[in-house]
Amino acid sequence: MAQSARLSPALNVVVAAVQKAGKRLLRDFGEVEQLQVSVKGPGDFVSQADLRAEETLRNDLGRARPNFAFLGEEGGITGAEDWEWRWVIDPLDGTTNFLHGIPHWCISVGIEKRTGENTSEIMAGVIYNPAADELFWAEKGMGSFLNDRRLRVSGRREMLPAVFATGIPFAMTQRKAEFSATLARLMPQVAGVRRMGAAALDLAWTAAGRYDGYWELGIKPWDMAAGLIILKEAGGYATTPDGGDPYPSGDIVAGNPHLQPKLRDVVQEGIAMVARARAEGRHES
Repeated sequence: MAQSARLSPALNVVVAAVQKAGKRLLRDFGEVEQLQVSVKGPGDFVSQADLRAEETLRNDLGRARPNFAFLGEEGGITGAEDWEWRWVIDPLDGTTNFLHGIPHWCISVGIEKRTGENTSEIMAGVIYNPAADELFWAEKGMGSFLNDRRLRVSGRREMLPAVFATGIPFAMTQRKAEFSATLARLMPQVAGVRRMGAAALDLAWTAAGRYDGYWELGIKPWDMAAGLIILKEAGGYATTPDGGDPYPSGDIVAGNPHLQPKLRDVVQEGIAMVARARAEGRHES
């Protein structure tokens, strides 16, 4: 685990909270077939495990920093409207994996600071995979770490040997078409594309150099908040397909400095192909 001497007081609070929530999630993971599950939408489930984990995080983080607001997947927005600091939490990213007994899921907590009337910045983040006991963490200007090991993005410069991660959009016809068009253009150019089912871990693994890049369309702020700072502090880049700020737009293209621009070009091409097809009355699939 991360050495507490390296961590700010706020990040120490987060690490303790995610480890506590992670122990409970691991117990639930061992009894996953007994969990009561309700359906929120296609491919998007919420279980008792999600809710209990978020309750643990909100209680522990709120007790340590009562002036911080919250933005969470299950609990929504709470706290003062004029917040200066905010926790951005996903108590269980990769819920479908969790419910199927696949040990690829995590807890994600970002620390967001308001910098203007309509602007903010992620200052620190923690992503914890309890099943693998891997704790990814970063603070602005302090670097990124996996447990106690410093992280750097991959050094690959060419597309052909690269491996990229992605997520498949749910129930959004245009987004699915854009994804399919992008995938069709990318696959012949690279060594492989992985769809593992946890956006926060996709960003963490890109920061660790396991992936050379990652893209996804239509994700939520809590999916990317912690991962963005971990990636940035590891030397990586993340933008929207058109080069803007991905947080909290929902569209993200991430990678090392050499391949992120190339991946972004491919994603832009896929989106443009769908737009042209729709303008001409055709359907890109």
